[in-house]
Amino acid sequence: MNDLLTRLRHRFQPGTIELEVDEELRHHFDLLLREYMQKGMSHEEAFAATLKRFGNFNRFKNECVTICRRTRPLQRAFKIFLILLALTGLIVRALNTDFHVARIGDMLIMVAVACRLLLYVRSLSPSRFLPKNKTSSFSIFS
Repeated sequence: MNDLLTRLRHRFQPGTIELEVDEELRHHFDLLLREYMQKGMSHEEAFAATLKRFGNFNRFKNECVTICRRTRPLQRAFKIFLILLALTGLIVRALNTDFHVARIGDMLIMVAVACRLLLYVRSLSPSRFLPKNKTSSFSIFS
């Protein structure tokens, strides 16, 4: 019930996700900062080491917000529909001896798998695969 209320709140307050992600990341940033300070670093050294290890805070925050928004109700309903479509295809394939009817089951399975792969590929971003330095080369021999 509490999860449902949280989802409804996110639905009508679009900035809430960004605030929660920001708060969570800052908490982890502070924990890492304290860990470095407990190891004997000064505050400035620990802060620099935390920034270096944590990376680009805004980019990381935006990726986390994107992941949180990726689980939208319509997308979840579409994924459930694809699972049901694949199961229907399996049942049709298993229960029919007629070749043409069994082919319908195969087609249902193929459509469900292709749509699921499309959803997966659509959610990938090029920033995960590109190098972080400025000298980027797309050659496989570099």
